Amino acid sequence: MSILGIGVDVVYVPRIAALLKRYPHRLASRILSPQEAAQSHLLADPTFIAVRWAVKEAAYKALYPHLRPTWKDLTYRGLDNGHKPVLLYYPKDNGNLGEIHVSVSHDGDYVFASVLVQAAHHRQ
Repeated sequence: MSILGIGVDVVYVPRIAALLKRYPHRLASRILSPQEAAQSHLLADPTFIAVRWAVKEAAYKALYPHLRPTWKDLTYRGLDNGHKPVLLYYPKDNGNLGEIHVSVSHDGDYVFASVLVQAAHHRQ
């Protein structure tokens, strides 16, 4: 396994709550992918937004400078029916991108995310 990059981020949930109060619709529309925004019942939940913010910041750090994703290029799916969390990346050009691994932890007012990106395997 060849590692392309590793990224981490921590988010203070009350900061996101204040941003949501100030910009209730604008924040979600700027950072969420269409798939995430479809979960309209969660768009006002500061933890839902904070998790996606942390994951996407960590992913950008792991992918840069090889790739420069936008917020909406990345879609995070949390624990679902016993499946591990997954981060999906839909770029125009994925270059040398292999698997993306994501881990998220919450504790009180904080969300921590880490992302590890593998380089694609090329057979010779």
